[in-house]
Parts: sequence; structure tokens; C-alpha cells
Amino acid sequence: MPSPNEKLAASLAILHDLQGTERHVFRSGDFGREHRERLKRNGFLRPIIKGWYMLGDPGVSPTDTTPWYASFWEFCARYGAHRFGDQWHLAPVESLLLHAENTAVPKQVLVHAVRGTNNRIGLPFGTSLFDLKTARMPPADDLCEKNGLRVFTPEAALVRAPPAFFRDCPIEARTVLAGMEQTSGLLRRLLAGSNSVIAGRLAGAFRHIGREDAANEIARVMRETEHRLRETNPFVSGGDDGRKPVLAAPTAPAIAQRLRALWEAAREPVLARFPNPPELPADQDSQRRYLKHMQDVYVQDAYHSLSIEGYRVTPELIERVRSGSWNPEAAESDRNDRNALAARGYWQAFQAVQETTRRILQGVRPGVQFKSDHALWCLQLFQPFVAAGVLEPASLAGYRNQAVFLRGSRHVPPRREIIPGAMTALCKLLEEEPEPAVRAAAGHWLFGYIHPYPDGNGRIARFLMNAMLASGGYPWTIIRVEQRQAYLAALEAASVNQDMERYADFMAGVVQKEMKARLGNVRIER
Repeated sequence: MPSPNEKLAASLAILHDLQGTERHVFRSGDFGREHRERLKRNGFLRPIIKGWYMLGDPGVSPTDTTPWYASFWEFCARYGAHRFGDQWHLAPVESLLLHAENTAVPKQVLVHAVRGTNNRIGLPFGTSLFDLKTARMPPADDLCEKNGLRVFTPEAALVRAPPAFFRDCPIEARTVLAGMEQTSGLLRRLLAGSNSVIAGRLAGAFRHIGREDAANEIARVMRETEHRLRETNPFVSGGDDGRKPVLAAPTAPAIAQRLRALWEAAREPVLARFPNPPELPADQDSQRRYLKHMQDVYVQDAYHSLSIEGYRVTPELIERVRSGSWNPEAAESDRNDRNALAARGYWQAFQAVQETTRRILQGVRPGVQFKSDHALWCLQLFQPFVAAGVLEPASLAGYRNQAVFLRGSRHVPPRREIIPGAMTALCKLLEEEPEPAVRAAAGHWLFGYIHPYPDGNGRIARFLMNAMLASGGYPWTIIRVEQRQAYLAALEAASVNQDMERYADFMAGVVQKEMKARLGNVRIER
């Protein structure tokens, strides 16, 4: 007779086969009742709604939102297909958010369906799906599929979007508009009905973001076809405020457009709050003092940065690693100590970051140097894990090749296939940005937003922050473990709600405190 462990192993084998490549959502009928109940009992399956389950983790508390946020969009896609076949689609606003690579988990998703029942379906952790009954489906060429979800095309969604979308979701509106290579798809839909008001709104939106070509084309075609057109700027109330944001090329991928829009949105709040940059250390003695200070604060920096990530490290362990008395080749306990491996990796990475900083202080363009060096920082962080046999060497090759989800966060980092384009865009933004405070704050946030590596992203983001601070003469700044909750909340506010002010307040606060301790005099006037 099979033992309980053997029975669980058999159930897990079925789950493994069903899971395939990154599948997180299952239906009751996918399992026999015995296997399903065993997997539920042991925490490997968690209920979503009746008849639907998500992949669970026995080591994670039932109150942890991560398994659900990792499953949310897949559930929406599978539930829609199962219940409505191909007679459903997301609303125009949800479609535009997804086209703009905004994958944050919303509180409610609106689904239009021919067989909809105008019913709210409660989902875990306060989220919901509302199935809105619609009389008929839109034309087939108005719809497309994105990540398994049936959505409006960008052109069809823009024509249907309410005016409030541009004010409530300016980042997403800019991202979609900036990435539109031509207006023919918009014009075809605008001319199909009495859409002069919508045409005026879209022309004004294009003009607001600096796309004069698209704005003029819409205005010309509408007037030549005897439509009365009055341009309005939907981004602001009462007319155009005159700001013309810097855009990526229309041919750039949506993630590049989005990152640029987020960067631009962060600039003003950061500059309004950060102290003026001190002078960059110009002579060799000043540069040596700066680098000496880095070494002096290393133990504190390592302790706080590793503790924020959940490693249990002590200053004594960090000092052992730095002094060379930690020896994984000779001592089995050292080889198997995950915390010690992380501490050794941090020491190695810190030396690489110090070399990056030295080059920046000598006048190398900081964005160019980061682009050259950040992969080495990651390699050094995890080389001890490879040497100890904990990780395979291939795990250090390039960016992540799987989805990643942040514990407790509604922000879902970009899909793995668009990571290279996202990192190219981030490095370009760092290279173009003239203000060191913006390079530090926006660069740190958006590196974590992208989450390009399988692990170590938080540590690398803080290294990036400090390398960019050095480019303006700001002192090395430590985010302390006791600030962890406020720190993560500020990052979440920026990533999910585009609350740049809250994020800038936090970042400016830690830098100002460090400057007062090191330099005494802090000025914010610019």
C-alpha cells in the first residue's frame, strides 16, 4: 500500500505535468477528486472561486497575496475563454493599460460578453471581475489577443476610451499614442461614424505629447471630409499646458515608451525634493577620500541591503567575509550557509561597484558605465552560490528567462521576452539624463520595476542608485532595514499608482539625511 508521501508524490507529478510552462491556474476537472483534495490539503492548490484553483506554495502564509497576483491575469484569460468562448473582450481602458505594458493587478476587471449577466464575481484579496452583458461583439479587426486576453486593438480602444482616461492614466495614454507609427487605423474608425469630438480629442492628445505629424494628419483628413473639428487637450482641464514630453521613436516597443513616460513623470518630483548636488570630486585626493568612505561604510551597507532582502546576516559575518576568515572550500558549514554565500557575493559585487564608481568619478559617463558593468555586479553577487554548487553556472547567463512576481506587490514585472528591450531603454534614459538626482532615483526605481535578473534585483538597484549619486558628488547612501516597510511602500506607490511624490519624498529624505551627516549644509533650491 502506498505511503502518504508516495501518494503526495503521485499527486504532485500530475500537477507538474499540468503546470507545464508557467501555468498557475487550474479547473476542478483537471484532477481526480482524490488528487485535488490532497494537493489542497497540503497547500499546493488554493481556491479562487468554485471550481477554479491557483498554484500554491505550502511555505507561504494564506494571507500572502503573491500566489494570487501571480495568477490573476491568467485566471481572467482562462475564465473568459471557458465561460464565454470567443464572445468576450476586456473594456477599452483595460485594453489600453495592457497595450501600455501596465500589468499591475487592478481591483476590478470589466469584461464585455454576449452571454454576460451584469454580475460581479468576487475574487481573492478584494479583487473582482464584472461580466457586463453586451448586445453584440465589435468587428473582428477591432480585437486582438495579448497574453491570452481578448482586448481591443490600440486604435479601436483609443476611439472608444472615455475622456477621463487621458487624465486618470496619462502614462498609459502617452505610451500608446507615442508608439503609434501611423494614424490610418484611427482615421478609418473615426470616419466610420460621427466622431468629430473624439477626433478633436485625439488630435489634441497627439499635439500635447509632441506628435505634431499625427495631430495634423487627423485634423487635415477630418476637415477634408467635411467634419467640423475642434481640438481639445484631454490631458489637462481648460486647454494645453504647453509641456511637450520627450518621446521615444514611434517604432520603439511599448515597454520603451512606457519607461520613458514614467521617467519623465518622475523628474519634476525628484528635482523639487532632492538637495542640490555637491561638486563632483575633481582631484585625485578627493576621489580617493570618496572611495575610502565607501569602504568605511561597507559593513553597514551590506548588513542593511542584505537584511532588506531577507538574509539573516550580522556585522560579524560580514567582517569574516571581508577579512577572508570565511572559507567555503575548507569548512562544510561555510559552504552550506546561504547567508554567508550571500554576504560573500555582496562583498565581491561591492568591489566591482567601487570600480564602476571610480571610473564615474574620473569622468566616464555614468549611464554608459552602468550599461557596461551591471551584468558583472550580478555575476559577482551569485558566483559564491555557483562555486558552492547551489546554483548552476547557466543561471548567471543573461537576464531572467521566466516570469517573476514580487511578494505582496500588485506590480507584475515585464514579461521575460521584453526584458532586453526594457534594459536598452533604461540604459538610454540613464545616458541621456543630465541630472544626477534623477539618474539615481528614477534609475533605482525603474531597474526594480523591470526586475531583469532572476535574483539580486534589489541589491543591484541600490548599487545603481549609489553609483548615480556618486556622479553628482552625493555621498554613499544606505537605505536601512528599519526603513524597509516605508521603502517598499514608496516603490509600490510609484510602480502601481504612479505616485511619484511619495517615492521622491522617501528617496530625497534618505539622501538629505546622509548629506547632513557627511556634509552638514544641504540646499534644495534649484
